[in-house]
Amino acid sequence: MKKLLPLVLMKFLVSVIYCILFCLKETITVTSKGSGAEAITVLKSVVVLPAAFIAALCYSRMSNILKKTTLFYATTGSFLVILFLYAFALYPNADFLTPTQSADWLTSLVGETNTHWVSIYRNWMHALFFVTAELWGSIMILVVFWGFANDITSVSEAKRSYNLYIAAGNLAPMFTGIAVTWVSTKLSIFAFAFTVKCLISFALIAGVLVIGMYTYVQKKVIGSSLPEAEPLTTQSNTKKEKLSFIQGMRHLLGSPYLLGIAVLVVGYGLCITLVEVAWKANLKLAFPDPAEYQAFTGVCQSMVGTFAFFISAFLGSSMLRRLGWRATAQMAPVVVGGSGLAFLLLCSSPSFNQFLSTTVGITPLLMLVYLGAFNNVASKIAKYSFFDPTKEMAFIPLTDAEKVKGKASIDIVGSRLGKSGASWIQVFLISFAGSGSVLSITHLLVPIVFLATSGWVYSVQSLHQKFSRKTREMEVASDVALT
Repeated sequence: MKKLLPLVLMKFLVSVIYCILFCLKETITVTSKGSGAEAITVLKSVVVLPAAFIAALCYSRMSNILKKTTLFYATTGSFLVILFLYAFALYPNADFLTPTQSADWLTSLVGETNTHWVSIYRNWMHALFFVTAELWGSIMILVVFWGFANDITSVSEAKRSYNLYIAAGNLAPMFTGIAVTWVSTKLSIFAFAFTVKCLISFALIAGVLVIGMYTYVQKKVIGSSLPEAEPLTTQSNTKKEKLSFIQGMRHLLGSPYLLGIAVLVVGYGLCITLVEVAWKANLKLAFPDPAEYQAFTGVCQSMVGTFAFFISAFLGSSMLRRLGWRATAQMAPVVVGGSGLAFLLLCSSPSFNQFLSTTVGITPLLMLVYLGAFNNVASKIAKYSFFDPTKEMAFIPLTDAEKVKGKASIDIVGSRLGKSGASWIQVFLISFAGSGSVLSITHLLVPIVFLATSGWVYSVQSLHQKFSRKTREMEVASDVALT
């Protein structure tokens, strides 16, 4: 319990921060002057992907130089400093810092159909915040927290505890969504900058508490003299194998097992991003005001947390035990890909959308908004409840070097390749096959999402065989060592 409870609280807090940043970055990016949902595709393809590579390189290099505790404090502290500067220095002075005249001149050169490119330059401080929020999810949750949990958890413990960590993370959007909705509606009488300050202040407080929980685990659990705490220091006592990021990428490409995990991550990123941007374009048409837009996304986030928490807390562990790793892992592509294809097909069929919305009694626009919201909510529930725990369990049978370097490559770069790859596809289609809007290319996204989902399903099947074999080998090696 000394190990379990602090990790549960850490997962809750890092997820709270991510949920706050996610709501803010989406609202600010889509509703800013001269911007829209199309700007997300440019950010994820042109800005976030290089930033993710640089972050992975820096993290890999620092992991060879710094102790794990120092690396944690440096990484977390850097994020918190950037968030503080954005909330209290950059955003309040956005009008002064925005290069309006030069951005308008660039727009006149490239044309109105390419304003999503200029919007990144126009709103550069919001782009910085968007990148920070994206990297928080990739680094602090996927690499830092789960890497720390994997270091001090065995496979048998993971089957009992990992869904508790997932459930704790799922509580975050449930409460954060309610808080974001309340702040957006009740404080809408003030400038939106006040809302930004309030929400990021909550994130900063949560970040300080994360540092406190990590320090407690290091001093009171890992450093404890209790007999049951001895296995926790096993990996830290081993000689650290220094491996560069380039070597880590080569190791990833040369390892069918790690490559299989990477395909899962890329598949999820492709499916969720290709559908999500089209939904957000419709969402902006329905709710152009930033406060209303953020309030709606807050409701969606609260629904994600509520359903994902109950599934993870009451069904997740039993499903893993009864259905097994493969069946549980297959649920994510079925839900994400299936609901995404339904949304894109409806977007591509205005006549059918008109018939269906008339039958239900709402406008065609709201029909798309609600169906897109269903896809978004269901996809994230599937990610938190089924995708994350099965993916993280797949890392446990690996060696310490494979966990550190392979996990950094997969979670930072792999996730970015999926999302940025989807964004590049959309940018290309918007520029050469569309009319400057993501809504004009939805029919072209249908076969791409279908292929991504099919590849994801096949990779789960292939990885299951390797995971079972590695788990048996690890259990045999453990029995031999004990003997």
